[in-house]
Amino acid sequence: MSETDIFSVEHVHFSYVQDEETRDVLRDVSFALAAGQKVGLYGPNGSGKTTFFRCITGLARPQQGRIRFHGKVLHGEKDFYELRCKVGFVLQHAEDQLFFPTVLEDVAFGPLNLGLAPQAARQRALETLEYIGLRGFEQRLTHRLSGGEKKLISLATVLAMRPEALLLDEPTNGLDTDARQRIIDILRALPTARIIISHDWEFLAQTSTEYLTIVHGRLNSCAPSVAHAHMHVHPLGNEPHAH
Repeated sequence: MSETDIFSVEHVHFSYVQDEETRDVLRDVSFALAAGQKVGLYGPNGSGKTTFFRCITGLARPQQGRIRFHGKVLHGEKDFYELRCKVGFVLQHAEDQLFFPTVLEDVAFGPLNLGLAPQAARQRALETLEYIGLRGFEQRLTHRLSGGEKKLISLATVLAMRPEALLLDEPTNGLDTDARQRIIDILRALPTARIIISHDWEFLAQTSTEYLTIVHGRLNSCAPSVAHAHMHVHPLGNEPHAH
């Protein structure tokens, strides 16, 4: 544990019980995210990536291990609420993050929850929309937005809270080329510490500086030769490979 760490995960073990069978998802996982750190997390579906995020934010409670936020061990919901105010979780499906009729209401909701006055929250929301290039979307109906616009707005709802760190779960999943590039541009300009889950190695290479993967429940570093950006076809798709 370093003084610069925003949060840390220590010897976490998480299992699901289904049909009277226990399935280990995370095994003795330890990790710390420091200010400015930019991590790409790769792994096949079902490997435990999203469960890892859920354990960090207290949405899933591990059977063993502990979570720290700025050195403090987190126990109950009150402790994890404090972390969630400072560690923004951008969900894989934008529809799960957007609740209100209009874009402005969605983006202002987080700042209001932090205790900002309505006018201050509105101003924060407008500044955030400006930052991601969607000024003028304030009164747009969220359910009528395109998939890419919903992704950007879901990111804006988290950025409006001015988080210390970001957890992004497949932020480019299902996006067209233009929307994907906008997400890349935003993240490359953003100094905020983050972990990004993605199956897209080229995307991770453009938005991250170090790489992790989960194999058989264990968190491992990926060699730099594995994560690389190039445009050509491989028979195995996005599976890690070396040249």
